[in-house]
Amino acid sequence: MGRGDLTDEQGAVLEPLLPEGTKVGRPPVWPRRRLIDGIRFRVRTGVPWRDVPAEYGPWGRIYDLFRRWQRDGTWHRIFTRLQSLADAKGAITWDLSVDFTVCRAHQHAAGARRRGDLQKEPPGGVFTEPGDHGLGRSRGGFTTKLHLAVEQGQKPMSIVVTAGQRGDSPQFESVLEKVRVPRIGPGRPRVRPNRVRADKAYASRKSRAYLRRRGIRCTIPDKADQARNRRKRGSHGGRPPRFDSVAPPHYDTPPAPLAALDITG
Repeated sequence: MGRGDLTDEQGAVLEPLLPEGTKVGRPPVWPRRRLIDGIRFRVRTGVPWRDVPAEYGPWGRIYDLFRRWQRDGTWHRIFTRLQSLADAKGAITWDLSVDFTVCRAHQHAAGARRRGDLQKEPPGGVFTEPGDHGLGRSRGGFTTKLHLAVEQGQKPMSIVVTAGQRGDSPQFESVLEKVRVPRIGPGRPRVRPNRVRADKAYASRKSRAYLRRRGIRCTIPDKADQARNRRKRGSHGGRPPRFDSVAPPHYDTPPAPLAALDITG
């Protein structure tokens, strides 16, 4: 087993969630667990598919499994089920952190078709491809921005992909609206965290009003210009938002069910 490969414990959690094979006869030369380890290696390191180590199997087989399960929604179903198992065991701390990261697009991305449906191989998948493919011009060049909400085990709860020049604060509500963890037994999926942590980029009135409307506590520092303008207005400026700068974050160890399929790198 290589560094970062699935452990036997993680493999036992993941195995019942995989789709059943349709072919009969001899077992495949390359087990699916080995191919999945190859997919996770590629996503974790960012190497080209052709450079995935040979011990994981032929790179074409690895890519074919990744793309096939991406098209039919298998990855999404597995990840949602792992979230449900983790939540049922109390392994998810519902104090979410919201932030973003920027990814530099490959130089070949500049030649992407403006209409994805006309590509030789359409994007596919269970989600709609953004009209701009999540690519845009920013100070960093041709980039994509990933907006994430993560629980305190640092596992993703939701993600929104936008072009690199898109603002951070306008995506705050979209990220939290995508948080949805179905329950193992009866009951509605859990969609509301106990608390949201974020930096000053998300300190807008709109974001705070959204959290108050849903009854979600927040730990978001106030911007200096907002505090200055509030003081200028005197009693009409209202009370400053409460912010506890010494409240320690509750970081836990990564929940075992979610760790079984960390394909986010």
